[in-house]
Amino acid sequence: MNPTPYSQKVMDQARLLNWRSGLRTQGKSLVVTNGCFDLLHAGHVHYLAQAKEQGDCLLIGLNGDQSVSELKGPTRPINPEGDRALVLAALASVDAVCVFAEKRATRFLEKVQPDIYVKGGDYTLETLDADERQAVLSHGGSIVFIPFLEGRSTTQIIHRMG
Repeated sequence: MNPTPYSQKVMDQARLLNWRSGLRTQGKSLVVTNGCFDLLHAGHVHYLAQAKEQGDCLLIGLNGDQSVSELKGPTRPINPEGDRALVLAALASVDAVCVFAEKRATRFLEKVQPDIYVKGGDYTLETLDADERQAVLSHGGSIVFIPFLEGRSTTQIIHRMG
């Protein structure tokens, strides 16, 4: 594939940390969310646009292929991580995407130290993974929950296709 302007938004972890440092120097706030984003749909687009409104820059931590299989089952992901990252990077609301290998985002969150961590409305402070919560709060970050658009999910799309 030829490089595109949005492909520059897909970063490895070393480049990501330099980018993050630059944001701090500029006094910009970093919003982070994470997930599988296997089949991008209107619910994702709505959620990511709302997440971006929480701060200056939006970073998506993208679960790698192996962790998606562990989370969603052996038939997932449908799209490989490189394709999922490029599709997300093409969205205007997204400033950067970084793939992480682990099932949970804890180590990723510890590295990027978000100012605001956004999760979907199916989570609460109590149901959010305790280690992820601690990784955000220990660096002075806050956690925001954004409601989902009803009836929009990758699993529902897959069931309709089957």
